Amino acid sequence: MRIFKTLLFCFIGTTSLIAQNAKKIPEVEQLLEKMTIEEKIGQLNLLTPGGGVATGEVVSKNVEAKIKTGNVGGLFGVASPEKMKKAQDIAVKNSRLGIPLLFGSDIIHGYKTTFPIPLGLSASWDMDLIKNTAQIAAKEATADGINWNFSPMVDIARDPRWGRIAEGAGEDPYLGSAIAEAMVKGYQGTDLTANNTMLACVKHFALYGAVEAGRDYNSVDMGHVKMFNQYLPPYKAAIDAGAASVMTSFNDVDGVPSTANKWLLTDLLRDRWNFDGFVVSDYTSLNEMIAHGLGDLQAVSALALKAGLDMDMVGEGFLSTLKKSLDEGKVTETDITNACRRILEAKYKLGLLDNPYRYIDASRPEKDILTEENRKIARNAAAHSFVLLKNENNVLPISKTTKIALVGPLADSRNNMLGTWAPTGDVKYAITIKEGFNNIAPNATINYAKGSNVLNDKELAKKINVFGPRVGISNETPETLLKEAVAAAEKSDVVVAVVGEATEMSGEAASRTDISIPQAQKKLINALVATGKPVVLILMSGRPLVITEEFDLPVSILQVWHPGVEAGNAVADVVFGDYNPSGKLTATWPRAVGQIPIYHSMKNTGRPAPENDQFQKFRSNYLDQPNAPLFPFGYGLSYTTFEYSDVRLSKQKIAQGESITVSVKVKNTGNYDGEEVVQLYLRDVVRSITPPKRQLKGFKKVFIKKGESKTVTITLQPEDLKFYNGNLDFVAEPGDFEVFVGGNSNADLKKSFILE
Repeated sequence: MRIFKTLLFCFIGTTSLIAQNAKKIPEVEQLLEKMTIEEKIGQLNLLTPGGGVATGEVVSKNVEAKIKTGNVGGLFGVASPEKMKKAQDIAVKNSRLGIPLLFGSDIIHGYKTTFPIPLGLSASWDMDLIKNTAQIAAKEATADGINWNFSPMVDIARDPRWGRIAEGAGEDPYLGSAIAEAMVKGYQGTDLTANNTMLACVKHFALYGAVEAGRDYNSVDMGHVKMFNQYLPPYKAAIDAGAASVMTSFNDVDGVPSTANKWLLTDLLRDRWNFDGFVVSDYTSLNEMIAHGLGDLQAVSALALKAGLDMDMVGEGFLSTLKKSLDEGKVTETDITNACRRILEAKYKLGLLDNPYRYIDASRPEKDILTEENRKIARNAAAHSFVLLKNENNVLPISKTTKIALVGPLADSRNNMLGTWAPTGDVKYAITIKEGFNNIAPNATINYAKGSNVLNDKELAKKINVFGPRVGISNETPETLLKEAVAAAEKSDVVVAVVGEATEMSGEAASRTDISIPQAQKKLINALVATGKPVVLILMSGRPLVITEEFDLPVSILQVWHPGVEAGNAVADVVFGDYNPSGKLTATWPRAVGQIPIYHSMKNTGRPAPENDQFQKFRSNYLDQPNAPLFPFGYGLSYTTFEYSDVRLSKQKIAQGESITVSVKVKNTGNYDGEEVVQLYLRDVVRSITPPKRQLKGFKKVFIKKGESKTVTITLQPEDLKFYNGNLDFVAEPGDFEVFVGGNSNADLKKSFILE
């Protein structure tokens, strides 16, 4: 333990605390001099007055009175210029110092214009598109007076049982870092005082995606080498991109809950990464440390403040106990002042200290929210997120004049289009798949039948329907529903079945032990296949599913996640061939739950399984399943085909600090124009700690017309060869490296080079 602490100290270094060295803002310092200790503590208090979609069990009380007495630093769960002005008036005109409020919200994948869930957006591998969706979200949210967004969620997740995998970018730290940077820059822009930009809040710090058993709010147990190499990079990328705030996670790290983890919030975040923004707790996570076993409310509040927490979301532990802790010497006035300073600095950066009403303009909602242009981008984003998993006999795309049986419990379900974590969206504006088919193919004959319920378990349905009717149990019997679907199929040329998860079967507090398609829908799929008609499954989900049984059937499968407000139009665009799908999976899809966790950058053991994945005794494999997943990371088909050849390296040997360029020829060998995500994976053959089999270290999305070729170049930068070693030093070690290039993580075109 002593050796580990010494190494950790070497990693952290001797950097002085940001709070001591940061350049102070005169306007903030002048305000601090006027404030009482009670007013400083008040700035650390974030409340929700209710009325919106709650993300926790507690709603604040006596909010107006607390604002008047200077006991509130910000509100969330409030929207509209009128409501914001009323609340800001109370703070500015009725509190002693008139300090304006921050207004926060959970805007996870769009505001009113809802985009695909983040896991779906990540499958586009299009950073410009992802950044643009964040810009639109910021423009719409600020039009309603919101200036602080609890996004992006950058947690690496490798366990699809965890419902919140839907909110992030999947399993890979390289791709996750690129997306984190794009979203922060999209939300914050280049000028935080502009009324169409907002503070980003990176969450959940840290390691929340690695909770044990895939169960929400659970414990995380992980060594520091794994943390730094595999889980922390997206958080750091967001900080490096200028993220103004960070939210703690519910889980513990090294036995200490994140909300009171000094190593995370001060040693790492501020001292090592030079973060100069503020840290907010997740919803009542401060109070929940009592249940973790760290003491009573006063004790955990003091621990959190000393650790580096600046703002307490909803729990009011700071508000109700810090003065007492100060009097008893458990915290210092400097601790409180430093936290308050960081909140005030955020308000200064937004321009609120100069103009508290900067984001409140009653004329903006009508011209900036849910515009035709915003919906057009949402439709495009959705189409780009879809992943073609299988195209049996090239059934897709379908002719716009054919007879189609459109069936399935999600085919005409407006409540299930937006996806989980869309509390600011309104389902009434969503386009269903049935409506999209009618819009895009008015000359097609559409024979619609529901076919089945999402599931038939009424008790499970109650758990899913907390935020409204997502799973409805029909008054018709399952047998009747099935007969109607089969009848529709028999009088059609092709069957399109929209199946999968309801929106709230993933997301927060929606972990599942069984991540297969519900049995009611399995019966429907099998009955449709039995008709002998070509069957296309439009698969909706917020996570990778186990669909081994469905994949083995003679069906085509298009994964569409939960596509957002333009769901139906986007699905129709792809099904009818107006857009050629280009999405690639950003999380590995297992064959069976027993393979979890499974991801592309796993390490070899000392007894690796055979390359052909055939079972061999005394090797690292399963008796009942191959090691390989059903779909690897980076996988996705197209209506066309791409051929890779002629991989070249700019050098055979490079020195420390040099870059190297990799080029590959990609030819469109099919009958459609299309986009391909060219992926580069790297293997460090020998190093001081065991290397992954391969790691994503570069990608480019390119458009290639049918019959044409393009040479794609990707440059490996010096940092791409580095890793955190056993001493937690970020180094590149001399030796052999292998480069793999192709269309997914199983890419087999290989070249080697030497780092001297």
